[in-house]
Amino acid sequence: MHPMTQPRIVSSTLEFPYSRTVGPIIGAFAAGLREQRLLAARTTGGRVLMPPLEYDPDTSDATEPDLIEVGPGGVVESWSWVPVPSGRQPYDRPFAFAMIKVDGTDTGMIHVLTATSPDEIRTGMRVVPKWREERTGRIDDIEGWEPEGKQ
Repeated sequence: MHPMTQPRIVSSTLEFPYSRTVGPIIGAFAAGLREQRLLAARTTGGRVLMPPLEYDPDTSDATEPDLIEVGPGGVVESWSWVPVPSGRQPYDRPFAFAMIKVDGTDTGMIHVLTATSPDEIRTGMRVVPKWREERTGRIDDIEGWEPEGKQ
């Protein structure tokens, strides 16, 4: 038997130094966001995907390489009120996540509504993006979606 010894404690830092490229589809989508343009991908079957994907989720075929401009408006297909946001959510006040079907698309995207009360929201309402003043090519360049005509 070995005599009991003190455990040896080692402190270390584990890192994953890598970079990721966004590729031609997501890169073009991000560039469009900087320019206040919504871009979508078309599948070989003709469906329009927003946000754009590199592959058709139904067939796994590559989508067409050139994105098409859609929107800017859309329709709230469904929504969920968040009365007590966590620190990781987009607003520090109550808000709603919504499934928004952008005009000219066949799929919906999840984003936030600028509403401050659930009384301001209804399924089927028309919305448009509220763009940030300074945009960097990220999905949060859209601060939120607001009722059409509110701008």
